[in-house]
Amino acid sequence: MSPGRRGPGVSGTRARSALGSMLRRLDWPLLGAALTLSLLGAVLVYSATRGRTQLTDGDPYAFLVRHLLNTAIGIVLAALTVWLGPRRLRDLVPVLYGVTLLLVLLVLTPVGATINGSRRWIVVAGVSIQPAEFVKVTIVLAMALLLATKVDTGDRSRPDRRSVLESLAVAGVPALLVLLTPDLGQFMGIGVVVLGVLLASDASVRWVAALLVSGLVGAVLVWQLHLLDQYQVNRFAAFADPALDPSGVGYNTSQARIAIGAGGLLGQGLFHGAQTTGQFVPEQQTDFVFSVAGEELGFVGAGALIALLGVVLWRALRTARACPDLYGTVVAAGVVAWLAFQAFENIGMNLGIMPVTGLPLPFVSYGGSSMFAGWIAVGILQGIRLQRPLSA
Repeated sequence: MSPGRRGPGVSGTRARSALGSMLRRLDWPLLGAALTLSLLGAVLVYSATRGRTQLTDGDPYAFLVRHLLNTAIGIVLAALTVWLGPRRLRDLVPVLYGVTLLLVLLVLTPVGATINGSRRWIVVAGVSIQPAEFVKVTIVLAMALLLATKVDTGDRSRPDRRSVLESLAVAGVPALLVLLTPDLGQFMGIGVVVLGVLLASDASVRWVAALLVSGLVGAVLVWQLHLLDQYQVNRFAAFADPALDPSGVGYNTSQARIAIGAGGLLGQGLFHGAQTTGQFVPEQQTDFVFSVAGEELGFVGAGALIALLGVVLWRALRTARACPDLYGTVVAAGVVAWLAFQAFENIGMNLGIMPVTGLPLPFVSYGGSSMFAGWIAVGILQGIRLQRPLSA
């Protein structure tokens, strides 16, 4: 063999070495926390649904199997996102943005499906998809691209006015479409994501202040112009006054608080929660899955769940801080804002300190779209980390 040629054995060794290096550099605490949350969610979803024959058609394992399948698909999507890497994802941003925009538009057409009284889904081949979950992913990527390009190329030290305006416009179009569906919870989540991205990009404080003022004015206008559906108005009224209608609009949160309070320090035991077994808490596999943890695992178990969410956010923040370019920093920070708000809102509405908006608990609640989006976020964070060696 000539000195300039390499045999297949050499190529195979180099490939294995590269794979080994990549595996060592992955953020294993992030992966472990996200996987543990997903598996814990499977157990909680099973506990919440195993006796609800009207949901399971007599199969107590139906939701458990689907949740595990959603987790497996989510992990595959995360691996695909890592394989693409941040640079190829940047190139795909216009395509991803157009696809998610089209999906949200379809919700507003006859293709859109109404589930549990809300028109937020489209059904494709028997599978329900909630486009608003993926909107957050594309908004983070698109805003980061517009805000960071000139900074990363050395043309600017911080985003200029045009970049900020373009990024706000890119986020505003799908956000307004989501509000029209109407999905106030996801709209609020998008607003927090936009705020987090602007802060991470080092845009002028004036833009952040203007966004906050615009949000406040918009909220007042939405309320005064009666743009909310009646059930959304009722939810805010019940949040403002928990004793307003405990057997009606306030029933869900009232029963969730009873379940969590009954758990005490160590809980009533897995699959032995009286509220959960008695099916007193509606939508307990989705919106109110945290009440299962509070009742059956107690303060210790629910606290461990929150700690795992904290690990995910900590590792995401660490990735943002160590990233060598502004684009990666902004993307990671946007993911932090998204997951942090969604977790706080979901747990808060279970505890009665936040209004009920229908936002799922990341990685834990039952739902394919939420699970897929969450694992895609994990893949994005891993891809950013792999751009350069990071300490453990």
